[in-house]
Amino acid sequence: MTMGSHFLSCFSGTLPHMPGKRAFEAQIAALDTLRDASESSRSDPLRKALAHKNNYLAAKAADLIREFNLRDLTPDLLTAFDHFFENPEKSDPQCWGKNAISRALAAFELQEPEVFLRGMRHIQLEPVWGGRSDTAGTLRATCALALVQCRSLSNEDLLKHLVDLFADRDKAVRAEVARAIEQLGSTSASLLLRLRAILGKDEPEVLAACYSGILRLEGTSAIPWITRFLTSHDDAAAEAALAIAGTHSSQAVDALQQSLETAHDPWFRSVLLSAIALSRQDGAIEFLLNLVKTESMDAERAIEAVVGSMPSREIVLRLEKLVAPNPRLSRALAALSQ
Repeated sequence: MTMGSHFLSCFSGTLPHMPGKRAFEAQIAALDTLRDASESSRSDPLRKALAHKNNYLAAKAADLIREFNLRDLTPDLLTAFDHFFENPEKSDPQCWGKNAISRALAAFELQEPEVFLRGMRHIQLEPVWGGRSDTAGTLRATCALALVQCRSLSNEDLLKHLVDLFADRDKAVRAEVARAIEQLGSTSASLLLRLRAILGKDEPEVLAACYSGILRLEGTSAIPWITRFLTSHDDAAAEAALAIAGTHSSQAVDALQQSLETAHDPWFRSVLLSAIALSRQDGAIEFLLNLVKTESMDAERAIEAVVGSMPSREIVLRLEKLVAPNPRLSRALAALSQ
């Protein structure tokens, strides 16, 4: 029996003597064997698994279709996608099927915006302890990013569809929408991210996506504008500092050092020093090593920042030499190096 025919037999109802759990495990194992199968023998078994009533098996099949780049199975993916919107709480609990299928369709750069718009708008409330919870956040986020690939939509139309998800209850969706808007690469996209950042009042992860998106779209010229968000000295300010550091520029180091001069909160000073280290600029490392050399009040925080930046062996040796005369700093470095 060939590998493909063995797989099909696992899904053809010829295993009635097997308990449900064992039959399910056999079907999963059969899917896993397809990685060792020839390319020509994969399509039929995966088409069969994709149509299975068990959404976990169908999801695994969709992931393998994506992994094997079987674009000829796109119609089957679309059929399964439609099926999992029918009585979705029963047919596709936890949205496993729709999530995997949307990932595959996105990877194949499907050019049918209606498919992704459907996923973006889907809310699936399922019973949890004490009430009901929406399980479709990942689906909405995946479809929002995939929609940007649809060339039939203008930037203006894309923004109209995406901006609504800035009000999504799921913070992960809101963050992914910011990243999707960034991918448009337009002035309008940058301005919309600026507006969302100014409005604030959101989770740090969402604001971080806005800050980073603005900097990637506008470059270092946006650093002075982003520095306004450093003054709150809270989690959102920390994300702004890390976004600035992500430009890996001398302008970033200058801005972060200026913020350090007015920051009094010990935690936020640590954040700024870590961001300075993560800028990957030679001047930044020299600045931090000098704090250690002069045994400043930030010496231990500077040690932590340097160690956390995955420094070269040369920098580590310099740091060890600087702390050697000071037992307190030596202990701090030893503790971080364990």
